[in-house]
Order: sequence, then C-alpha cells, then structure tokens
Amino acid sequence: MNNIHSKNTLDMAIFHQMDINLYPLFLTIYEQKSISKAAQILCITQSAASHALQRLRQHLQDDLFVRAGNKMLPTPFAEQIYLPVKNALFVIQNISKQTQSFDPSMLNTLKIAVHDEIEPIIFPQLVQHFQQQQLDIQFFSSKLDRKNVVADLASQQIDFVIDLEQNYGERILYHPLVQDQFVICTQQTIMNSDLYFQAPHIGVSSRRTGLLLEDIYLNKKQFSRQIFMRCQHYSTALQVLLQYPEAVLTIPRQILSHLNIDLSIYIHEHPIELPFLNMGMYWNKDLNENLRHNYLKNEIFKIFT
Repeated sequence: MNNIHSKNTLDMAIFHQMDINLYPLFLTIYEQKSISKAAQILCITQSAASHALQRLRQHLQDDLFVRAGNKMLPTPFAEQIYLPVKNALFVIQNISKQTQSFDPSMLNTLKIAVHDEIEPIIFPQLVQHFQQQQLDIQFFSSKLDRKNVVADLASQQIDFVIDLEQNYGERILYHPLVQDQFVICTQQTIMNSDLYFQAPHIGVSSRRTGLLLEDIYLNKKQFSRQIFMRCQHYSTALQVLLQYPEAVLTIPRQILSHLNIDLSIYIHEHPIELPFLNMGMYWNKDLNENLRHNYLKNEIFKIFT
C-alpha cells in the first residue's frame, strides 16, 4: 500500500528520478476519466498520454487508474494523492505567475467559436474595438461545435465561445453580452396570435433534428405551429418568405438587423410573450488568472456593456 510521507527536508535524489510534467496529465485523466480526453486537453497524442501514464505508474508503483467500460477510474492511492498533487501544482503555478507581466502589444491572435448567425452581431464591433487600440491582431472566427466546446476551451484551441446562454458544465464560465428577442417577418400586413398559428412557418436551425428554440418556448405555453420548411440560415428563410405571402418567419431582432429585408416584408412584434434571448461569452475557468486571457476578456466586456 502506497503512503504519502511528510518530511521537513527535501530529498533531492527523488527529483532526479521524476518528471513533474507527468502530474498535470494525472490530474487531467483523474478529472476527465479518459486518457483520450486528457490527451486532447493537453494537446498531445493519445499514445504519448498512455506512455506518460505508464511512466508515472512505474514511478509511483501504483496502477493509478483502472478501466471500467469507457472510463478510467482512480485507484484508492490515486484518490489519496489527487488533492495534494493539485495543491502542489497550484503553488508552483502561482509562483511562476508572480514574475509574469503582460503587454497588450504582445497579442497575436484572438480565436472565437461562434454560431454563424450570431457572428455579424459580434465580430464587426470586436474588430473595430481592437483596431482602435492599435493592436496588430489576427482574428479567427470558427464554426461553433457545441459537442467539443469544453475540450476546445480547455486545450486553448479557441480563446472564447460566444453562444446563446446554456450549461456547458462547471468548468466553463459565462458572462452575458447581448440580449435579443424574437420578432416576426411576413408579407401579411397585420399579425395576431390566431394568424400566427394558422400560418405556415419557416424554421431555421443548423441542427438536422430537434425542436427549435422558439418551439421549446411555445410548447411550454401549450402552443404548437406548422413548419413547412426548415433551413440553416435566416437569409435563406427571408428569400423563401418572398415566395409565400402567407408564410411567417420567427427571428431574433438583432440578427434580422444585419440582413437584407425586402420592402414587401413587414416586421411585427411576436403575439406570444417569449423569453429574451441571452447571448454571451464562455471560457475555461482555469484561465481566470491568465493575464493575456483576462485582458482579452475585459476588453470584450467593454464592447458590449
């Protein structure tokens, strides 16, 4: 049985035999319960992660993790050392940060994953703001992949995610940026709840299946509507709307403000009281003390407050 011993003096010989870089891998496997996810977060191959884990097992003389189905579960010894290892790494990290400084002119890139319908609301203001700071930054907007948000933020493949408010888990923090609400586009000159639910509807979603957000809200109020077409972009829906005088498109107001609207299209308030749409920024909470990250985060907050 392995034990953790407390000594008042350092045994320097032990440090010649160990690789401190193995311990972040230990923490990540422990928290993710997966070697492949840990490898992705640490930006190494799964093979490299497996070999590193084997080295740590040999050094500590314990299996550390055992496979149970598709999960890697900690041994009793791994449970015992998890918090001491995490606390020790935090101490080392904080010592390193004391000597760090950050100059905004050092910024090279800003990488944000955003839904393509939200991009026009966010990116023009974002680029303009940083250009006014006279910073030479390359901006990268990538398509939002909600399934990989946690891993992409943890591995710093992206700096931030901008999306509708939702729960990405306890390791991902959120700050609201923009509030929006649904309105209606149609060739009909008047609109009320009866006309709304009698009309054929165009739905917009990048997902193949599943309820649209507005339908989730409507269903909660015991309403349903007939969608005759489902497409991926609001710009497409507005073009189709011109061909169907009775059709209705439900669309967030701010997204609509960035699209071309034909003169034959009328904009109406939604006849049903629906919740506001909250769009905001997400980031990995482990970066809360990262100076570069904090600078970018606070500058983006300034744009939308």
